[in-house]
Formats: sequence, C-alpha cells, structure tokens
Amino acid sequence: MSNVVSLHPYFKVHAGELDNFKALLPQFVEKTKTEERCLNYDFSICDDVVHCRESYSGGEGVNAHIANVGELLGQALGISDLARLEVHGPAEELEKVKATFADLNPDYFVWECGVEK
Repeated sequence: MSNVVSLHPYFKVHAGELDNFKALLPQFVEKTKTEERCLNYDFSICDDVVHCRESYSGGEGVNAHIANVGELLGQALGISDLARLEVHGPAEELEKVKATFADLNPDYFVWECGVEK
C-alpha cells in the first residue's frame, strides 16, 4: 500500500490580486524544491482560482512542507480565500496531518485502492 499523501488546495484570489498571487508561485516552487519528501508540486489557474497539485511521501512530508512554506502561505491567504482543501491518503498517514490542518477544515479522502508503479 502506498504512503503517498496528496494535497489539493483551491485558492479564490481576491479581486485585483491575481498578479500578486502569481508572483508568489515561483517562490513556493523554489522553497518546495528543497523538500526530500515532495513527490510533485505544481500550480494551475482557472479565472481567479489557483489550484496547487502536490503530493508527499507520508504525513511527515506534508507537515515538513507546511512548516517550510508557512510564511508564503500566510501571504497567499492574505490576498485569497481558501475555497477548498482536500487531503488524500491512507488513513494512518492522514492522522499524522490532522493537527496541522485543524483550523482549515479540510475534506479527508481515505485511500482505498489503485495502481502503483
């Protein structure tokens, strides 16, 4: 069974702030490049909604990432609202991140089955 935990945050950017939000994206990427447990990390945009598709090896990887980008995340949340946050992974790994996301009210999706290569 995989221990991968993926995060799926959707940021609804405040009116007039999209360029400022976009300016933060390369900074997020640079900081995240240093994380050993990061498996993938990228951004996509639809109108004024920015989505980050990201996954980590285990809940420890997620917690390390949030600690690493915390200051940038604070800046991003100053010019956007967190419209939705999904956390996907095995139940035991999700337990490791629940304290980290306690104030954000995410939806937790428990891994059931899949293909691993």
